[in-house]
Amino acid sequence: MTEQTTRADLANVATEATPGEGNGPAMTRHTTPTRRADAVTEVPLGDLGRRLAARRARLGLTRGEVADRADMAVGYLGYLEEHPGAAPGTGPLTRLAKALETTVTELTGAAADLPLGLGRAVREPRLTEMGSGECRALLGSHGVGRLAVSTATGPVIMPVNYSVIDGSIVFRTGLGATPSLAAGQEVALEVDRIDDAFSQGWSVLVRGPARTVTDPRDMRWFTEQAYSTPWAGGERHVWVSIEPHTVTGRRITT
Repeated sequence: MTEQTTRADLANVATEATPGEGNGPAMTRHTTPTRRADAVTEVPLGDLGRRLAARRARLGLTRGEVADRADMAVGYLGYLEEHPGAAPGTGPLTRLAKALETTVTELTGAAADLPLGLGRAVREPRLTEMGSGECRALLGSHGVGRLAVSTATGPVIMPVNYSVIDGSIVFRTGLGATPSLAAGQEVALEVDRIDDAFSQGWSVLVRGPARTVTDPRDMRWFTEQAYSTPWAGGERHVWVSIEPHTVTGRRITT
């Protein structure tokens, strides 16, 4: 997408602008773009743009839906997603974070290299047990979880990219790699979400026997259905499946 095209598209945005909220085109509440509002015409280049687009995709929202939630122009949201130099102000960032059900810190990547849990506890937190249905909903169809396995030198916890397929939790690993040792064991997989800004979050724990998947048909099915290959890359052709017999979780709210 050329700069001229971008300007032409943004020129079709109605002129009820909200000035002074970062660089880029003026923000408006009502838009009549000449192309589909949710079309991704260019791979997001900046970290903010990538995070915005990825979070929006994870929630299954179009650009138009997010723009409506954040009370901003679709064209401006497209600008933020597609331009690496975009630097919106605190106002639009806060609205976008709320619209995308996350935090400004997460959107901007400010805490990417920091450990979670840096916030202080609030005065009256509420700890509640979650039902199996809510836990499974939070697990979603895929994500990154912490796998706990026993090894010859003691227990080890490793992050794995998992997918939920036909009720089983499956992940791909390498032959002889630590996660592959889960096969034949009773294992645990933990998934969580932490909101440092409000000192709240949730945690889901899955327990069950793990096995190596050897049936070529199952392996092919998992390969076709899995959301992503392992982030770590490399040769990882061993499929491990966990059959959950217990799914529990807790949530802290403030």
